[in-house]
Amino acid sequence: MPSVLPPGDPVPDDGALPSSALVGAEARSLSFYLHVPFCATRCGYCDFNTYTAEELGPGASRTSYAATAADEVRLARRVLADDGRRVDTVFVGGGTPTVLAPDALGGLLATVDAEFGLADDAEVTTESNPDSVTPDDLRRLRDAGFTRISFGMQSAVTSVLAVLDRTHDPERVPRAVAWARDAGFDQVSLDLIYGTPGESLADWETSLDAALDAGPDHVSAYALIVEEGTALARQVARGVVPMPDDDDLADKYVVADERLDAAGLGWYEVSNWGRLGAACRHNLAYWRGGDWWGVGPGAHSHVGGTRWWNVKHPAAYAARLAAGRSPGHAREVLDEESRRVERVLLELRLRDGLPLSALDDAGREAVAGVVGDGLGELVPVPERPDRADRLVLTRRGRLLADGVVHRLLP
Repeated sequence: MPSVLPPGDPVPDDGALPSSALVGAEARSLSFYLHVPFCATRCGYCDFNTYTAEELGPGASRTSYAATAADEVRLARRVLADDGRRVDTVFVGGGTPTVLAPDALGGLLATVDAEFGLADDAEVTTESNPDSVTPDDLRRLRDAGFTRISFGMQSAVTSVLAVLDRTHDPERVPRAVAWARDAGFDQVSLDLIYGTPGESLADWETSLDAALDAGPDHVSAYALIVEEGTALARQVARGVVPMPDDDDLADKYVVADERLDAAGLGWYEVSNWGRLGAACRHNLAYWRGGDWWGVGPGAHSHVGGTRWWNVKHPAAYAARLAAGRSPGHAREVLDEESRRVERVLLELRLRDGLPLSALDDAGREAVAGVVGDGLGELVPVPERPDRADRLVLTRRGRLLADGVVHRLLP
């Protein structure tokens, strides 16, 4: 079943934010995440807040969803009434956003533009499954203003896709990438998963080779996580398939890093690689503590240290907006220490590294040990080449990133 929402404080019916949330907003980026909670089928490993047609139930409709989500964009405009920022990035995720018609997605993007204005160089991404689009769909999405597309490839090996309950033909992936190129997308990304039960190292190398042969600008590669409540977790519990092995995952990460780097896709975040200039700016906004408004059922938002999340089910979400109420389920206002801790957790994952100024005294004392153990290195910032004051993880440090965090946040 989809993930469970955390508890929190009530969200006002009008969605109003505390005054502290917009202090200094002009210095931060503004992004929108647009959640499309629909899939043709449910993958066994997935715990995202998504619904197939059979799971949707009454009170919600794919047909009317884009118009409902547009209502939340207009709510955002009312809440951020005096905020003059234009939107730097938009990311449409799911689910499978492209189960909706290109005109519906384009209309939702047009609402963001009409209410806030898109920056001249705005990055506009949609996720897609390779079997959910045609060349005509991609042309229409590009014409609507989408500049970047991310295909859920996951694997090039049929037996691995079967374990994941993925239904696309691996041969569809290079065709979809070529169609996106022909449609004029600025960037094409591929998502991969490693560590699926039964996947050999040779299988993983086959997937990496196939991904690189397709010629993407960007690759995301994530270790399979067995999430509680999913069909895969139940298979593991019954002994039908084994739990992913940590040593196997580490070996596959190293292979991915080596091959992607050799192909000209350098790492810029622990699980993401891109050609020069092809880093996903939307995700960087998350990791660097920017502001974003998450539209849709279960979507999370963050503005100036206030974080909130919407009700989960599309029917409840639609009912709230139809009644003129915020769909927010709950929220929390982070104190300065919580924001500092989150900064350490997120920025340490980046190739740019973590400024030592984000650490407290105990954390700074731990840096020497992290460097001495080969888990990180100190590098200068461009404006101060004489001063090494950023901690960047080594490859070994990326493999042990959680442990490094524990050392820096004792």
